[in-house]
Amino acid sequence: MAKLTKEQLIESLKEMTLLEVNDWIKAIEETFGVSAAAPVAAAAPVAAAAPTEVNVILESAGAQKIAVIKLYRELTSLGLIEAKNAVEKGNVAIKEGIKPEEANELKKKFEEIGAKVVIK
Repeated sequence: MAKLTKEQLIESLKEMTLLEVNDWIKAIEETFGVSAAAPVAAAAPVAAAAPTEVNVILESAGAQKIAVIKLYRELTSLGLIEAKNAVEKGNVAIKEGIKPEEANELKKKFEEIGAKVVIK
């Protein structure tokens, strides 16, 4: 049997109907033990990217409310009454859209004086 060139094979495929091509593909799959299906790339688990901006939220002031109010005022530039009301209310943003490193430092400062802080 004479060996067909790639061009000759393509020309013969052009002359076939879709059903004939399908039968031909099935015959090749059975003969050579291969599959003509498009390979599906295994999805590698994508590591969650670390956030570039986070929010620091004061959940509660704890026992040393006055120290927390002072620190909160220093960071937010609010007046005494506004800062007091915010700290007493709880679940208030201390800083928003900051780098995680800065957020961890702020959290540490607040936790040192007894406040409960979360980073979101």
